[in-house]
Amino acid sequence: MDLLQLTSLLIVLAGLFGAVNYLFLKLPTAIGILVVSLLASMAILLLDLFVAGISIDDQVRSVVGTIAFSDALLEGMLGLLLFAGALHVKLSDLRAQWLVVALMATIGVALSTVIVGVGFSWLTGMPILVALVFGALISPTDPVAVLGVLREASLPKTLETKIAGESLFNDGVGYVVFLVLLGIAFPQGDAHGSGLVGAATLFFQEAVGGALLGLVLGWLTFRLMMRIDDYSLEVLLTLALAFGGYQLAVWLHVSAPIMAVCAGLLIGDVGAAKGMSEETRKYVDAFWKLIDEILNAVLFLLIGIEVFAITFDMTAFQTGLAAIVLALFARLAAVAVPVLLLRPFRAFSPGVIPMMTWGGLKGGISVALALSLPESEYKPLILTATYMVVIFSIIVQGLTVKGLANKVGREPDLV
Repeated sequence: MDLLQLTSLLIVLAGLFGAVNYLFLKLPTAIGILVVSLLASMAILLLDLFVAGISIDDQVRSVVGTIAFSDALLEGMLGLLLFAGALHVKLSDLRAQWLVVALMATIGVALSTVIVGVGFSWLTGMPILVALVFGALISPTDPVAVLGVLREASLPKTLETKIAGESLFNDGVGYVVFLVLLGIAFPQGDAHGSGLVGAATLFFQEAVGGALLGLVLGWLTFRLMMRIDDYSLEVLLTLALAFGGYQLAVWLHVSAPIMAVCAGLLIGDVGAAKGMSEETRKYVDAFWKLIDEILNAVLFLLIGIEVFAITFDMTAFQTGLAAIVLALFARLAAVAVPVLLLRPFRAFSPGVIPMMTWGGLKGGISVALALSLPESEYKPLILTATYMVVIFSIIVQGLTVKGLANKVGREPDLV
């Protein structure tokens, strides 16, 4: 299949699965598409298992194999999704929560990476550096999944800002940590630097460079939009910023996810307030909401069919179950430690720790990072564990977090 045929197939399937969900399952759209996709994939696997001579499984695997999921997400869809998510987070709200967000996106990610890495190494006997790579790829919450759930939930504004802001930034930070650990654990593979000095340099280059690039490009786009009063052209400029800025960040070897978040925050706040007319704001908002919904649908479809790329056996299945528990415990620590550190200085809603723990969903980014690992004896187990954690997170946590959110929503809206 060529790119156009593959894209057409994915959009058709996303539309059909979305319709099935809307008519029968009535789940939140993205989660419903994932569930239908997963059920369809499992049905094909079972049919191939019990009916001899069909070989549908092999045909589907060959099609799935042509989908470079990791490249499609990390080098294509992710920039648009992060930009769209950041576009709707106000800087004024984020500024009030910046310390909480910063601690969770740094200390929280680091703590979770260590807990998962050490625990996974103990469970599997995997070398600690390789296990830490798994910890890095599974620790960040996925802003795509998290922001999708927030749209369905009723949360206090401050708590919503904490969750949204943290998910946007810890994704970028987690990706940088992943690159650093990957370079140390697999120095002969897709190396990105080794040694403490190299790791520190890479982290600074990726994180700070990505933020600066996003702010500079966002500011330049904002200044240009101030001189234009044409909503179609201004929508095109935001699209150019998201696409072009992301690719420029990749070329400059700085964090493209952090670039997309910073640029989106600036355009969505300062740009919307001072660089757009009311008509332009309406069209920009509608356009990026639509882009967000369509790409979300395709992404969750892809997650569902990636089951064909996973190798399941009893050992891997048991390890995956243990990884789910380990990831939840690490997430609890990543939330609780920053909150407890700040609690003497500020008040928090009583439900902030359970809500942010259970609402910290994993998603396609973790699967994409696992698929991008160099080939090794450890990759199949890491990929299976990652997939199981992500599926549990999106379906189980994603479908139950609204009930918890409604309970938290009745708590006082504290900082």
